[in-house]
Amino acid sequence: MPTTSPPPPAVPTPGGPGRLGFLSCPALARIPPREVVPPPPPLPRPGPARPGRALTTLVLQTYARFTEAPLKLHKLSNPWRSPAGRLPALKTREEGVLSKTHEIITHLRKQKYNADYDLSARQGADTLAFMCLLEEKLLPALIHTFWVDAENYVAHTRKWYAEATPFPLNFFLPNRMHKQRLEQLQLLCGDDCLEDEERLEKLYHEARECLTLLSQRLGAQKFFFGDSPASLDAFVFSHLAPLLKAKLPNGKLQQHLKSLENLCNYCTSILSLYFPWDSGDPPATAPRPPAPGGSDSEEDPHKWRNQILSVLVALGAMISYAMLSGIVSIPWTEPSLPGRWPISLEEEEEKE
Repeated sequence: MPTTSPPPPAVPTPGGPGRLGFLSCPALARIPPREVVPPPPPLPRPGPARPGRALTTLVLQTYARFTEAPLKLHKLSNPWRSPAGRLPALKTREEGVLSKTHEIITHLRKQKYNADYDLSARQGADTLAFMCLLEEKLLPALIHTFWVDAENYVAHTRKWYAEATPFPLNFFLPNRMHKQRLEQLQLLCGDDCLEDEERLEKLYHEARECLTLLSQRLGAQKFFFGDSPASLDAFVFSHLAPLLKAKLPNGKLQQHLKSLENLCNYCTSILSLYFPWDSGDPPATAPRPPAPGGSDSEEDPHKWRNQILSVLVALGAMISYAMLSGIVSIPWTEPSLPGRWPISLEEEEEKE
C-alpha cells in the first residue's frame, strides 16, 4: 500500500457523509521513536451520548494533521464500504480495523504521534475537563441546531445528506440518522426536553456560556496551550468549525459564535494551516500509475457487492411499483382438490 498521502480534502460540513471515510495506516513502525514519551492524559470513553460519526471523523482528521501521521484517506459516502461496516475506521497492520475514537487516537499515540507530548499534568487535566464541557454543554445544542430545528434540518442537513449519499441510501439514511440524533438528545437532556420551552432555552444558554468560556480560555493565544496544537484543539475545532461555516436559516447559536472574534480567527487559522484546500480545489497533480499486479479491490474492496445490491434494490422497487399501480397483475386460480378433475358444464348436463 503506498505510503504517500493524497491532497487533503475539504473540511466536512456538519453531518456530511460524503466527506467520511476510513484511514489506512502505512508503515508507522519505521518512524524513529522519541527518547522519552510522558504518559498522555486518558481520553474519555465512549458512552451513549458520543458525538456523531461526521464529528468524530473530523476530530480524527484534525488530530492526524496536527501530528503529521502518514495516513491515507479514503473518502466514502457509503458506510457499507468501510472495513468496519461503519464510519470512521482506521485500517492498521498491527491491530486490524479500529472504529472508536479513543482506540484510533491511542493507536496513533503508541506510534509516537502524540499531540499532547509537551503537555504538563495540569494541562492534561484541563484537556479532560474541557472535553467533558463540550459534550455536556455544547454538543446537545449542536444536535438540536442541525437535526431537531425544523428549518435547519429541512434546508441544510437533510438536503445535504440526500445530495451526498448514493442511491438507494439517500432515501432512508437521513431519516434514520435524524431518529438517532433525537434519541441521543433525549439521553442527554431527558425525554421532555424538546417540548419544554424553558429547558430548551436553558440548553442554548448553557451552550452560549460554553462558547464564552472557551473564548476566555483561548484569549490571544494561537492554540489553547500555546503555539502548538493539542488534542483539545482537535476536539474544539471539530465542534466549532461546522457551526461557523454552515449556512443555517435559524442560526442563533451561530450568531453568538461569530460574535466571539478570537474563536472565529482560531477556526479560520486552523482551516488555512491544516485544511488549505477548503476554499478551492487542490492543485492538479499527475495521475498515479497503477500498481503492478494491483486491482481495484484494494481501493474498493466491496465494489461488486455494492453494484449487485444496487441493481437488486432498483429491480425490487420497479417490480413493487408495477404491481401496486396495476401495470402488472398475477392471475390467481382456486386450486382443485387432489384426485379430482374439473367437470365441464356439458358433462354435468349428460349426467342429469
